[in-house]
Amino acid sequence: MPNEEGAELYLSDLSERDKPWDARRARAEQVQALYSGTEYDRYSTRILECSRVLEFALAAQDDGEMRFRLMGARFCRVRHCPVCQWRRTLMWVARALQGMPKIQEDYPKARWVFLTLTVKNVPLLELRTTVKDMNKAFDRLSRRKEWKPVLGWARSLEVTRSRDGEAHPHFHVLMMVRPSYFTREYVKQKDWRELWKSCLRVDYLPVVNVKTVKPKANADGSESGITAAIRETFKYAVKPEDLTADQVWLIELTDQMQNARSVNIGGVLRKYWKAHEPEDLVNADEDGGGEVSEDDPRLWFGWREYVKRYAKVN
Repeated sequence: MPNEEGAELYLSDLSERDKPWDARRARAEQVQALYSGTEYDRYSTRILECSRVLEFALAAQDDGEMRFRLMGARFCRVRHCPVCQWRRTLMWVARALQGMPKIQEDYPKARWVFLTLTVKNVPLLELRTTVKDMNKAFDRLSRRKEWKPVLGWARSLEVTRSRDGEAHPHFHVLMMVRPSYFTREYVKQKDWRELWKSCLRVDYLPVVNVKTVKPKANADGSESGITAAIRETFKYAVKPEDLTADQVWLIELTDQMQNARSVNIGGVLRKYWKAHEPEDLVNADEDGGGEVSEDDPRLWFGWREYVKRYAKVN
């Protein structure tokens, strides 16, 4: 809908925090084109209709600031749709952050550790088998004595594309641990590598990274601590740029990732963070969203393919 001067009003100009919509929807168009005419043409059709119109409420926050709140959209829920993948990430992060106050109340002395577990790059045709082997290895790891101080964990699977088209699957694991982990039950990084190698049952030493999650924000005010670790844990399963790099790679990735779970929750965290995939991709506000009044103005924005932006519509 043009304004009085005839120029369209764009969502990204009106709401800074909603700028990612344009980039995600533009990337979704690329994925849709790559699926078109293939055995996954049905995904192309679904992505074509995904998030074309967004309904927002303009609602006042607790601090008095007016903010756009997404109230409605039609999502395709295709696994590798960049829009839906992004929304699922937001939902997992929101779910985790909303559960943190109760976790901290129930486990005030618990600490957090971020663990990354990798394997060698594998041909894309071997991705499904490799992920199954990684899942079995993680189950073995969780039964080792070194895992004893871990009270709960969240694990996500990320797959990146190497320059030569191979797949690099790896786990991001956020662990809530007893205080004893940092004293008598401490596990050094080199020991984590040996443990993961043993559990994988491979003949090479895999790359493993482990770091303690800082309890507070950085001195410059930038985000750190548990909030940053949660974001890192639940980030995209596949980088948006990898999804659009090559049609053959995308199609084979889709084949290989059928029925594979991207996120798993274990231990006591299952009580606070629901383990099932988010179904509601609309209400992704980290603070729970607050209240929206029926009197709050409603605004609709439609996707404009020719400028790759969302513009206000009637």
